[in-house]
Amino acid sequence: MELVPALARWIHFLAGITWVGLLYYFNLVQMTALKAAAADGTAIGINRHVAPRALFWFRWSAVVTWLAGAALLGAHFTDAFMLRNGFEVIGVGAWLGTIMLLNVWILIWPNQKKILGLVVADEPARNAARRVAMLASRVNMMLSLPMLFFMANGLSHRAVLGF
Repeated sequence: MELVPALARWIHFLAGITWVGLLYYFNLVQMTALKAAAADGTAIGINRHVAPRALFWFRWSAVVTWLAGAALLGAHFTDAFMLRNGFEVIGVGAWLGTIMLLNVWILIWPNQKKILGLVVADEPARNAARRVAMLASRVNMMLSLPMLFFMANGLSHRAVLGF
């Protein structure tokens, strides 16, 4: 087994666990906890101390997952993204992961900065940001299961991908 594919596989796996785990944390735990915390006035601790750290790991694990996946595909990166030459199934997973990555950096993170007060925004802008971030995060959660399905079932090229 070559070193680069082996490292890429484990980095992809561990970063992906971090990314998807935090995605589920945000959608299933933090969102509802923040509603309760806002009601009793304790949300400031979550917004000041937990959310920024979790979002740091969330956005950078997304990048690391994507880059390690691209490294794992290596010379077959174009085949996967063009959905050709036997890389159709894993290519669909790669596309779903790419859409999820773009959602993190283009929709979720810029809006979270407004929500957390890291960027100046008035209350109507923060409310709009909450909605956009929530919807983008929910889309990512819905895409995560098919993405994992296609990635796991696209491993028919195990020798090429180092599996």
